[in-house]
Amino acid sequence: MPVAIITGSGGLIGSEAVAHFVQAGFDVVGLENNMRGWFFGKQASTAETTARLSQRYSEFRSVDLDIRDAEDVMHLFSKHAGTIELIVHTAAQPSHDWAASNPRVDFAINATGTLNLLEATRRYAPDAPFIACSTNKVYGDRPNHLPLLETETRLELPEGHRYHRGIDVTMSIDRSMHSIFGVSKAAADLMVQEYGRYFGMPTACFRGGCLTGPNHAGVQLHGFLSYLMRCTVAREPYTVFGYDGKQVRDNIHSADLVQAFAAFQRNPKSGSVYNIGGGRRSNCSMLEAIELCQEIAKLELNWSLNDTNRVGDHRWWITDLTPFENDFPEWTIRYGLRDILVEIHERNAERWATTPTSI
Repeated sequence: MPVAIITGSGGLIGSEAVAHFVQAGFDVVGLENNMRGWFFGKQASTAETTARLSQRYSEFRSVDLDIRDAEDVMHLFSKHAGTIELIVHTAAQPSHDWAASNPRVDFAINATGTLNLLEATRRYAPDAPFIACSTNKVYGDRPNHLPLLETETRLELPEGHRYHRGIDVTMSIDRSMHSIFGVSKAAADLMVQEYGRYFGMPTACFRGGCLTGPNHAGVQLHGFLSYLMRCTVAREPYTVFGYDGKQVRDNIHSADLVQAFAAFQRNPKSGSVYNIGGGRRSNCSMLEAIELCQEIAKLELNWSLNDTNRVGDHRWWITDLTPFENDFPEWTIRYGLRDILVEIHERNAERWATTPTSI
């Protein structure tokens, strides 16, 4: 059977990718060392997800491997040389705040780790599609300079603006504040593109907005929809950082994102780059998300506003999905915002109601 190597296989997107590609006929080798638990505490641990995947799928094997170790990465790829037909790279240090506390580790994971995987792919599987989870944070705070209008519940672009339907990759990544995390991810993003263009490898960067779903181990520093619903259900305090809670995010369900990966895997191109997210079909402000969580959970959230926004944080982000939809017309968003939050609540509410959120 063909082999798919999936990094960060215990995380939100990695675990979704494992399930999808096992069912698509791949033997899946997952690279997972549970650093998320180290970043954010035991509540964010991926160990339970990895154990569940191992029990459910005989075609899945989890390998405790650190992508910063070039020799170990190369050795693993060499063991599967000739059978690797797909690489899905979701492993990352994902937090603005955490990156600022330890820039060297952040860069080593996000940038150097990606380079190690690309070089192993070039040597042992140069024709296999290499799909990388990038981020819209590669644009830094440039979206914050858009001429946003303030409504009662959100910030919004005027209808006639070129980015009203969403931001595409024509937005520059230069002359902006990225955050330390944004820089490490931009370095990885450019390297993935370069291996596609320079070496002719089938690579794709998916610059995600907010990635979410019922399997997300949301914490204060990362995974806001999951953490927001968790705080609502567990009756724990929640802090909104800046912008009066009117900052806007689009949100894409992990299953919709992995379907986009699969579309690219079936028809890959070299050096591709796409913005990917919920677009106009799935987006909200913080205020709107709070209201919806309260409505679904039938509980009132204890939340407060911190006037200081996070460094490099976006005031408004909605993705223009048109370029990806034009290249892959069979793909579409299936989950709207309410669908996502209802599923998060149904899957987790009973457990969260008896588990404190503090870490």
